[in-house]
Amino acid sequence: MFLTKWRPMRLDPFWREGLFHSDNGESTLGFTPAVDISEEEDHFLIKADLPGMSEKEIEVKVQDGVLLLSGKREEVREEKKEGGYHRERRYGSFCRQFRLGSNVDPDAIAATYDSGVLSVKLPKKEETKPRQIPIN
Repeated sequence: MFLTKWRPMRLDPFWREGLFHSDNGESTLGFTPAVDISEEEDHFLIKADLPGMSEKEIEVKVQDGVLLLSGKREEVREEKKEGGYHRERRYGSFCRQFRLGSNVDPDAIAATYDSGVLSVKLPKKEETKPRQIPIN
């Protein structure tokens, strides 16, 4: 019997349509930030949860048609007290990669960071935007 990790995002229309392909490695020593991807008429939007990080600890770059989100969250040592200690927060490095579709304009990508959420706006190329055709 073989066990396979269930990947519900592969059912998502962005992957079905081939717009984005996540190359996120599962064998990470750090953590993997959760992301939401949405499509609007003129752009795609990726939002990544990065609580407790500053803008200086996050890197966003595009290289060879791949969007890379990376960074490192430093561990804050806490003194262990008698009576127990439980830790669920993850620390370390992360790298999320998204292969961009041919309909994304890589020169117009913009990123903002507010309240622990990184937002990356990926504008669509003009020729891929829907346009109204007048009827004569």
